[in-house]
Amino acid sequence: MNLLWTLLLPLVGSALALMLRRSSSTVIAWTAALPVCAAALLLAWIGPTVLGGDVLREQWRWVPAAGLSAGLRADGLSWLFAMVVVIIGLLIQLYARYYMETSRELGRLYALLGLFMTSMLGLVFSDNLVMMVVFWEATSLVSYLLIGFNREDPDARAGAQLALSITATGGLCLLGGVLLLGRMVGSYDLETVLAAGDLIRAHELYLPALVLVLLGAFTKSAQFPFHFWLPRAMAAPTPISAYLHSATMVKAGVFLLARMYPALAGTEAWLGIVSTVGLLTLLFGAYSAMWQHDLKGLLAYSTISHLGLITLLLGFNSPMAVGAAIFHIVNHATFKASLFMAAGMIDHEVGTRDMRVLNGLWKHMPFTGALAIVAAGAMAGVPLLNGFISKEMFFAEALAAREDGIQWFVPFGAVLAGALAVGYSLRFVMEVFFNDEGREHPQHPHEPPTFMRLPATALALGCLAVGVAPAVFVFTPLTRAVTATLQAPAPVIDLALWHGVNLPLLMSIVALAGGVVLYRLRDRAYRWHDRLPPIEAADLFDVLVRFTRHSGGRVNTALENGSLQRYSLLLITSAVVMGVTPWLRTALPGTSNTLTTLALSLPDAPSTVIAVMLVIGVFATVRQRHRPLTAIIAISVVGLFMSLAFVRLAAPDLALTQLLVELVTILLLLLALPYFATTAHDSPGLRLSILRPLTPSSAWRLWRDGAVAIAAALATGAGTFLMLEQPFTSRSAYYLENSLSKGGGRNVVNVILVDFRGFDTMGEVAVLGAAALGVLVVLHGMRFRLDAGDVQFSRFAERHPLLLAMIARAMLPLALLMSMFVLLRGHDLPGGGFAAGLLTAIALAVQTMASGAEWTRQRLRTDFVRWIVIGFTIVLSTGLGSLAVGRPFLTSSYQAVQLPVIGKIPLGSALLFDIGVYVVVVGTVLVILNRLAQLSQDLNRVGARS
Repeated sequence: MNLLWTLLLPLVGSALALMLRRSSSTVIAWTAALPVCAAALLLAWIGPTVLGGDVLREQWRWVPAAGLSAGLRADGLSWLFAMVVVIIGLLIQLYARYYMETSRELGRLYALLGLFMTSMLGLVFSDNLVMMVVFWEATSLVSYLLIGFNREDPDARAGAQLALSITATGGLCLLGGVLLLGRMVGSYDLETVLAAGDLIRAHELYLPALVLVLLGAFTKSAQFPFHFWLPRAMAAPTPISAYLHSATMVKAGVFLLARMYPALAGTEAWLGIVSTVGLLTLLFGAYSAMWQHDLKGLLAYSTISHLGLITLLLGFNSPMAVGAAIFHIVNHATFKASLFMAAGMIDHEVGTRDMRVLNGLWKHMPFTGALAIVAAGAMAGVPLLNGFISKEMFFAEALAAREDGIQWFVPFGAVLAGALAVGYSLRFVMEVFFNDEGREHPQHPHEPPTFMRLPATALALGCLAVGVAPAVFVFTPLTRAVTATLQAPAPVIDLALWHGVNLPLLMSIVALAGGVVLYRLRDRAYRWHDRLPPIEAADLFDVLVRFTRHSGGRVNTALENGSLQRYSLLLITSAVVMGVTPWLRTALPGTSNTLTTLALSLPDAPSTVIAVMLVIGVFATVRQRHRPLTAIIAISVVGLFMSLAFVRLAAPDLALTQLLVELVTILLLLLALPYFATTAHDSPGLRLSILRPLTPSSAWRLWRDGAVAIAAALATGAGTFLMLEQPFTSRSAYYLENSLSKGGGRNVVNVILVDFRGFDTMGEVAVLGAAALGVLVVLHGMRFRLDAGDVQFSRFAERHPLLLAMIARAMLPLALLMSMFVLLRGHDLPGGGFAAGLLTAIALAVQTMASGAEWTRQRLRTDFVRWIVIGFTIVLSTGLGSLAVGRPFLTSSYQAVQLPVIGKIPLGSALLFDIGVYVVVVGTVLVILNRLAQLSQDLNRVGARS
């Protein structure tokens, strides 16, 4: 369970940080960091096992019918990546504590960072390709929230949308490639797929699968021509940029290339596509970094260049190149995260990142300058730093690849990119800390706090330690990672500092000298570059986005005209067409069985009465739709007789739940009744006209709607007829036999909900909470305008009979006691968490109706959204608790406890599950009641003015 806990601990820190988001920055930081520290300790605990050559696996059943299992896998490659994710993530958390000390959003930042860390760990530990795609998309979604962290900044929002558009599109391509791989191999198990490399490469679907997987990797790692989202993502705060865009998210693409290397590499297609894209990205990113004046812009393009270097190495089809690529992944994460932190410290203390303004900071910030010099030297490939060793390995592999058939321009391009790297590294150091031209700074420069410098110091020391003694610090982890990548013994990797005078060393000298020359000629180069026409891939993408929005807007305008009648027509027609089409190719089965069944099951008198009343209630609801109070009464009749139908069919649990849902729904509709007469300011052209006279429909519309209604009825009846003809096997006997022995309850329905199909119930609870949040979003900021005829009706909201209020207040304790009774008895008798939550909600809704929404809101001063979060956390914890003891997710455990006088009381984990459901249901209704109270205040003020 070590891998699972490593995955979940950052998520625990995320949840705690969100719950304590209003606490001090120190409390939030410690709360979020401690679980991450525990995750790092767990990784260190399993380190000797993984570095010893073993592969740790943890498996759980997921979708057995589809051959899917949820599994985690720790080998040398995934362990190394996980260490990078967790350790740098922990340093970023410390850095963010001081960088954003005055921000009120620190809790949200830590929550998102923890969620992103869990997503990345899930990605690298996934033992199943489908599971990997799930975590892949999770990283895209969370990165969208992180990049757009400053919600009021239009650049941040635009950068987040652009990043999500590119990476999510790549994720869809990756999903397609994974599905093709699963079809070729017959399994989505990672180990099986990696072992089937020969089969995959010989298959006719190899090339489509390769292209789709590479599209996913290239978009995630900002490879040319999908690179343009990364510079725009720099609108995020610096801690986010340092984590996502140097060490983790952008490394996901190259991790995917390394992970899928045994299955997809080794062909001309792999060599041609991957190496070409890598070389173009390497040169383009290095060239673009030279002209950036913003520190983070320079680091963004240099990141693109180094990601291209890693991709180029992985494209060489060489085991030694794979070793160099993985080594540079770790090196780049180390020095680039340190450089981002240094850029953030400069911006934090000086007030700008513009190198045209910054100068002479060495005398004010010597310690920060020293850190920046070390990290920039590693980026440039200066000897005695880690970047020098991986650069030497890159030059050696570029020469070796040329001997294997790669053209001469690859070594030349490698040297040119090295020279450009030296040039922009010199710019970062010289134009910020030296070249003192006496320019004024926005703020007086000074060193940042000690603990803010500590993370960058640790990373800079890492650059120096690996550069001086690479064999001591990284030889074993690197060898095991290469072995896991190749699925074969790793080649002997020589990490010595000195290999004599050879071509790679001469290439390094030329690159260093060329970089110095480029920096010295920078003024002429700037003038030359400024004369070139600006061509940005992001601008072309913006044109495509505008065209798509314009086209989509025209289609939307044609379909959406504010007519509920049209929407219903389109929905029902589409449903009929899609439902009937599959049956048109199949001959209708014989009717003897169905007719016999129907003849033997003719309804009795009570069932006939229920059916007739249902039809009458539906007809009355539709007929009286313009009279809301009458329509609510009519639809309540429908709900009541549905409950009686369940009673008739011997389903007391369903009957109780249906009745309670009906009561809650009716009460909420009555509380919302005053707003049906109003017009929403925030919805131009929309008028809630349920109280207005209806415009008579034309004859052809009546015929059209009637024809569609008849077609829908016939299609529904035919579908039911055909389903009745199909043979089926009932599962009732299994549940009846195992409900008490395996679920610990006599109420079979409730045992199914909380045990046998508890995962379905958890999903329904999540949907319920999402619906409450949807209510908040839809009604947020809505304001009302009353016409003259509406004012009197709106005062309906202020009429609270004293007798009703007194009775309701006296009944509240009794209703709450009854809800507890229903909750506790649910496992053996009709009841449970959902029914109890509805009963509590009814009691509170009655209080609102009797005494007013504002009266209720003043006495329920709490964050109801937090109730939903707490309830769902209880539900989820119940499932995780069963996993912790080695049982399947959400498996119930029960034990009878003997108490004095009271006797034996059965206690089970299903009760905790029911309590979680209860809290979510109550929280959902309270969210709606609270929003109605706020609308009631607004409506009353408008009515008073009218």
